[in-house]
Amino acid sequence: MKSIVHYNNNEDFKYEWNYAVENKSNFSKKRFLKDSKIRGMNAFRVGRRKNISISNYIKTNIEWIAVIPYFYQETESSIKINSPEKMGVWSKRDSAFIRDIKKLHTKDIFVMIKPHLWMSSGWRSNINFDTQENWNSWFEGYRKNIIHYAKMAQETNAALFCIGTELQSSLKELPKKWLLLIQEIKTIYKGKLTYAANWDDTYDFTDFWNEMDYIGIQAYYPLTENSNPNLEQIKTGWNKHMPSLKKLSKKYHKQILFTEVGYRNDLYATKKPWEWSNYFQRFLTKKSDKTQQLAYEALFQKLWKEDWFAGTFPWEWNSSDFPIYKKPSQNTIAIWYGK
Repeated sequence: MKSIVHYNNNEDFKYEWNYAVENKSNFSKKRFLKDSKIRGMNAFRVGRRKNISISNYIKTNIEWIAVIPYFYQETESSIKINSPEKMGVWSKRDSAFIRDIKKLHTKDIFVMIKPHLWMSSGWRSNINFDTQENWNSWFEGYRKNIIHYAKMAQETNAALFCIGTELQSSLKELPKKWLLLIQEIKTIYKGKLTYAANWDDTYDFTDFWNEMDYIGIQAYYPLTENSNPNLEQIKTGWNKHMPSLKKLSKKYHKQILFTEVGYRNDLYATKKPWEWSNYFQRFLTKKSDKTQQLAYEALFQKLWKEDWFAGTFPWEWNSSDFPIYKKPSQNTIAIWYGK
């Protein structure tokens, strides 16, 4: 077992770090105001982890941070969602998010507030109920949470608010309720709106997308059939996805924003990028910072200059499965975000 773990956690990959591209100032350069490209990052507990400061984001040329409050239901068939007692009245946890956002703003970093519905089992895209009454009860719980965070987005002057993440079944079942919710959000929050659809959704929600400022995609697209791919193989993998993304952008006259995109640092990262590993798999899967770094390089080479492409929020700065901080991928992101 020791031999296996040692083998899987070591690789012969020499990456030459480019320090020249890093932002050595104490503030974001706000390139977004010049070229409208969102140079984002998903990050938890912003400024509250002892080993990670906001200066690390700035150094990497990150200009946007996704702040991610979670709210909870137990399973795909649970009607009850944990909801705030009074919308717009901040709990201790909410206050921590507000402090984080204020810290980011002092460094000229833009913020997207992106609430996530979390479950103990199942996946939020597969929520389903037998009766319209149950759907309506569930949606009212969801509405309370989203209005609560819309109020937070307005109070903190967040630049972007994501109204939902990977909730395809509810969009199909309750399209009119979603449109009413959007109108209610717009009476509260005056910034830009997006919604984070999963990469394999149908996206066929015309009235809905017309109300958004960006078409958000959780972009965990499969890019290769093989493990340990080279750069050209990964870049070729984007060829089957780019035409549909461009067509989607053209249809709705909206830019495509990758609200999430991420790769594990293992040999299989580009085969099924959406997969999370369990505790034992992390030790028994062959580590590959190289594959992860090449995946990000391919992403930027293929998409960054496209006019229909708004930008990225990689997942996630200090994740156990998708780590970016102190990995070669961090420097690759810094290079492209610094262009």
